[in-house]
Amino acid sequence: MMDKSILLIDDDTELAALLGDYLSPQGYKLTLAHTGKQGLALATSGQHFDVILLDVMLPELDGFEVLKQLRQTHLTPVLMLTAKGDDFDRIFGLELGADDYLPKPFNPRELSARIKAIVRRMELLSVTCQQQQLQIDKLHLDPSTQKASLSGIELELTGTEFGMLHLLMANTGKLVTKQDLSEKVLGRKLSAFDRSIDMHVSNLRRKLASIADQERIRTIRGAGYMLVEIR
Repeated sequence: MMDKSILLIDDDTELAALLGDYLSPQGYKLTLAHTGKQGLALATSGQHFDVILLDVMLPELDGFEVLKQLRQTHLTPVLMLTAKGDDFDRIFGLELGADDYLPKPFNPRELSARIKAIVRRMELLSVTCQQQQLQIDKLHLDPSTQKASLSGIELELTGTEFGMLHLLMANTGKLVTKQDLSEKVLGRKLSAFDRSIDMHVSNLRRKLASIADQERIRTIRGAGYMLVEIR
């Protein structure tokens, strides 16, 4: 297996050294940036990164501003490193387009598991290129290009949002549980008090509503979500 390339944007040099020592033997090539500006420049330089690890507290540009500017041009998967117990950071990061988050301090094994889940999801997305396109009323999804559109207008989706929309469209009219969304899209079991799924679905709803303000994703309270056809 070829090495996977990771960009770590964090001003904690000790943590960077620790993660370099831990991840390198697992086949990850780690590139370091210690300021927000440096990290954004690397992330948008044209160099390929499979995953970006992005700390919230950074000099020059904070993690939120880096993510906001990055998402204007790039959909590279981003794992936010947030303060432990700070729900605002986690929710705001997901709203801006982060794929996942991990509170500090964290166990390196947990970080490795999250990275593997993101890489596995991206590989599964590439496999879907062989699948047929999906068309539900005016909502269209093309796995071969990993693009989706509504009424002919392209939706700017992150990889996670695309994966969730694909799973919901493939099961139109049927309940898709939060557990299924977490396992099949995020690549991990749903944990208690984890709002990642809710935030990603909220982002999807917002992007769909910006084109046509009709409810396509229904919440099945206490269970999950269902995509419905608009007639």
